[in-house]
Amino acid sequence: MNERTFTTEFIKKNTINGCFEIKFTSKTSIPFSSIQEHQKAALLAVSCGDGLSWKIADSPFFKDPKDRMRFTHKKNFDVVRLTNVEAYIVAVFYTPRHKKNVIYIDIERFVRMEEETTRKSFTEQMAIDYSAFSFSYLKRS
Repeated sequence: MNERTFTTEFIKKNTINGCFEIKFTSKTSIPFSSIQEHQKAALLAVSCGDGLSWKIADSPFFKDPKDRMRFTHKKNFDVVRLTNVEAYIVAVFYTPRHKKNVIYIDIERFVRMEEETTRKSFTEQMAIDYSAFSFSYLKRS
């Protein structure tokens, strides 16, 4: 399991409304540097700032056998505007076949955690201490 495969599972299982930046590890900590400044700024903007507008990119197109241009997927709409929306860093601490602890840290608490420590990374316990909530689960076949 990695962040990409977990994200697919997260999309299916998550029932919380909001914006999410997922960070996945099978080690004991996650570097603060893995959350880039523009990601923190965007999460802060949607949760307590001026908001954020996002243009959804047009899907790529291709020529079909009858020499017509076709789009691969229809999109629901063009632009999303988010203001006063919950925003989270979702830290996933994974031990194969034993646990998958999914910890939601709201962005303001995450920034505070980063400011209040001298460490360059955060541990699972630190994430729990600053978390809004967490879930522990394994994917069942």
